[in-house]
Amino acid sequence: MQTGLSANAALRTILDATPVAPSETLPVSAAVGRVLAAAVESTRRLPPHDNSAMDGYAVRSADLRHASADRPGELRVAYEIPAGGRADRAIEPGEAARILTGGPVPPGADAVVRQEDTAIDGDRLRVFVEPAPREHIRDAGEDVEVGDRVLEVGDGIGPAEVGMLAALGRSVVSVHQRPRVAILSTGDELVEPDQPVDGGRIVSSNSYSLAAQCRELGAEPIYLGIARDTPIAVEELFRGGLSADFLVSSAGVSVGDRDFVRGVLEKLGCALVFWGVNIKPGYPLAFGRFEHGGPLVFGLPGNPVSAMMTFEQFVRPALRKRMGHRCLFRPTLRATLTEDLRKKAGRLHFVRVELERRDGGVFARSTGNQSSGVLRSMTRAQGLLIFPAEETAIVAGETATVQVIDPEFFASDSSGF
Repeated sequence: MQTGLSANAALRTILDATPVAPSETLPVSAAVGRVLAAAVESTRRLPPHDNSAMDGYAVRSADLRHASADRPGELRVAYEIPAGGRADRAIEPGEAARILTGGPVPPGADAVVRQEDTAIDGDRLRVFVEPAPREHIRDAGEDVEVGDRVLEVGDGIGPAEVGMLAALGRSVVSVHQRPRVAILSTGDELVEPDQPVDGGRIVSSNSYSLAAQCRELGAEPIYLGIARDTPIAVEELFRGGLSADFLVSSAGVSVGDRDFVRGVLEKLGCALVFWGVNIKPGYPLAFGRFEHGGPLVFGLPGNPVSAMMTFEQFVRPALRKRMGHRCLFRPTLRATLTEDLRKKAGRLHFVRVELERRDGGVFARSTGNQSSGVLRSMTRAQGLLIFPAEETAIVAGETATVQVIDPEFFASDSSGF
């Protein structure tokens, strides 16, 4: 077992061990948030025929040369094309056809005039504009042609993809399975949120934070409960998670007298790949795998911030790979510090920061107390500033890389138009 890995080495080790999930078939309407496991090629044209982009009249543009408000062109309305219908015959010179948005353009017509640019009297139509050829016509196949590769393996499915799949006649789609993540916490001091916290008890908040982190990215958390500080209790709960894809525990992975997680995992047949990553917060991180099938195992630290941080940096990318995503990591940006930051050399620090846009740039300031037990700092953090391992100071006015963990940072109080 390796110890004291760099963050990059630990991440590479985890991702190399993480397989992409098998596929399953879902109704398109239930596939939002999932990732395509098979490419989608079109078997039809979109649109299937030339159709009108407006309510108006299908015309021959040659019949309306030089038409204007002062000298309107005049045509006879030969027939109407109802919604879902089609023309009985071609448009002849001097004729027009009433047409609705999406209606098929009749043979002979090469433009559509908006209803607002006309006046009708019986079957006589006056046109106050000179239409250009193909104006207000959606050409057959302008969106998709037969055989086009429309969506690729690894594409995420959102509202637009659902609409496209429906338009292509797909009622079901092949996607990667949703990972199942078994979660437990260990510690005699832990209680559920509705239990009293007297006598040195504390709420087992980690299970709730970790489950929420799973749900945020689309994985399925399975709560196993709280294991008391005995090898038998820890083993019992671990066994309950062996059918999951990932098994995540918090606390009990360090080197204390009552830290039983590592020993129990080895007894169950899990080979620990590494223990300890040179980061702060979150050094006592364990990662293991079963040789003959079974979940990937993460033993996270017990402090609330350390548990969330190690999940964010190591479990989350692995889950995204499992789900079939091509991009595994949070967006990053360069931000200017508004204060000095200092640390000892040797460990990469993830500094919780608040972000502000102003003067054409992004500025970062610490959330304050960076203790691994100060959970409130995570509620205020919009980003995690990466303070490289060998650096000892970043001074105010310098820039640093920040992982943006709060999607609301990209929200705006202005529409932009």
